[in-house]
Amino acid sequence: MAPHPDRPAAGHRSLPHTADTRIEAWAPDRERCLAEAVTGLVASFADLADLAGAPPRRGVTAHLPPAADEDLLVALLDEVIYRLEVHGELPLAAEVAAAPDGGLDVRLAMAAAEAVQAVGALPKAVSLHGLHLTRGSADGGWSCAFTVDV
Repeated sequence: MAPHPDRPAAGHRSLPHTADTRIEAWAPDRERCLAEAVTGLVASFADLADLAGAPPRRGVTAHLPPAADEDLLVALLDEVIYRLEVHGELPLAAEVAAAPDGGLDVRLAMAAAEAVQAVGALPKAVSLHGLHLTRGSADGGWSCAFTVDV
């Protein structure tokens, strides 16, 4: 993903995709790119304005063991989908940090899903087709893209 002078240093966007949702995220570093991916996933089905005003329910931490970057992206997004399906929660915010063992330490501030207005179909899974997380552009930033099965 090439840098754009009018685009913020970190962010996400949804792209048209047949019957599913395609999301791109970018940031100066890998961990922030992963956190943007979480926000992009949530924005694909929940109103972010509602999310900003939703009361936090609890904090959740997770450790993702060492793996290839793309596998870490999938594991993180699967964690969010699991918590949505099983606990009826979605993250208000995500903090992602590199763990000493090469994995990731993740902190999610969770809110009740019913506190936020749905604006799209709920995610079912992350497709491995077309998935990437890479250090790319001339500015040294990171980008990722993934398709969400809905």
